[in-house]
Amino acid sequence: MKARVSLAFGLIVTAMGCTSTSTSNTARTAKEQMLVSNAIDQSLDKVDFAPLSGRKVFLDDKYLDCVDKGYVMGSLRHRLLRAGALVVATSEESEVVLEARSGGVGTDTTDTFLGVPEITLPGMMTLPEIRFTQKKSQFAYAKIGMVLYDTKSRTVLGDGGVSLAQASDSNIFVLGAGPWTGGTLKSDIAASQRIPHGMGMTRLPNRVAFAPPAGHSTLRYASDGKPVSEQ
Repeated sequence: MKARVSLAFGLIVTAMGCTSTSTSNTARTAKEQMLVSNAIDQSLDKVDFAPLSGRKVFLDDKYLDCVDKGYVMGSLRHRLLRAGALVVATSEESEVVLEARSGGVGTDTTDTFLGVPEITLPGMMTLPEIRFTQKKSQFAYAKIGMVLYDTKSRTVLGDGGVSLAQASDSNIFVLGAGPWTGGTLKSDIAASQRIPHGMGMTRLPNRVAFAPPAGHSTLRYASDGKPVSEQ
């Protein structure tokens, strides 16, 4: 009897299950994209678009050549519209042209540590690297230049200029423990998680529905095609 119990116990111990999950990442990490957009936002936050209120503005991107160009253009349009400008599709429709250019939009990294580097001894023996403390940092920079001129006369309106900003993300490890994070990205993420007082969150429904076209009375969900209401 004891032999059978021992055998059963041995089978239970040795018959261990294993599950593996495959994961993948985008070509550019989310953190890198967030750093770049953070630097772009900081750069454009320094520009006063109020003088363009009520003016028809054409946004010229001919000299804007950088990563995340779409975000730069969208952010410029947003700020122009917020300032009361009328953004038009062609220069012929405009009163003024805002020409944007990029002096540098990108990232770089630093990796510093305090410890003992890898040492190769005679006889092909190698002592491994030992890191007591380590700091990994990634920085994003956005340098965006702008000039404004009159569409008809081609006269420059004001001096224009360039706006430069830096975003950062740092991670500190001590004896392999960590990371302890810091930088402007951490501050922005923390701020985004706070809901302003008196403001609620508006969530989209978890099923897709569209209004029926004229002459039809049945509203259907796109996810299952079943009618959900009759008008």
